[in-house]
Amino acid sequence: MDFSIRVIRADEWEPSREIRLAALQDPVASIAFLDTYEDAVQRPDSFWQERAEGASDSGGGGVRQFVAETPDGRWVGTVTVLVERPTGEVRFGEAATVDQTHIVGVYVRPEARGAGVIDALFRAAVEWSWTLPEPAIAQVRLYVHEENARAAAFYRRFGFAPTGGKVAMPGDDGTYELEYAFPRP
Repeated sequence: MDFSIRVIRADEWEPSREIRLAALQDPVASIAFLDTYEDAVQRPDSFWQERAEGASDSGGGGVRQFVAETPDGRWVGTVTVLVERPTGEVRFGEAATVDQTHIVGVYVRPEARGAGVIDALFRAAVEWSWTLPEPAIAQVRLYVHEENARAAAFYRRFGFAPTGGKVAMPGDDGTYELEYAFPRP
């Protein structure tokens, strides 16, 4: 499959919304995302516009959304990277004890799986993390549901390792999200 990886533009709220809604309809969405299709589809255009603006190159330094795009302009995968500083807000999981980034919103369309899309998206996310200005990013982290074996296997293959950290799934104290980290080389 032919594709390229890039950061979204501020005006691309509609394709950003479309791929997010597709992700939330995936069969594993209930263990892959902390959002639901039913909630997301109800959000106004202004929500999606602000989200795209904030995750674009022009949106500041705290968030980036990367997409895998085919030559005909179709988005076949996405990841979002959040910058987390020890002095910043806690978005999910434990508070940052080091300067780090946090990968969220990982999704590859079924027809693009196995074509290297996820590897390329993660390379872009990790490489971007290392380019951030001082203080230098010490690690990239993410959380994966304990029952999402396919995702966990990819994260380990890419170089992420379990940290031992875990967080109860919101609304379900019986299952956990497990923390993985990829340290700066």
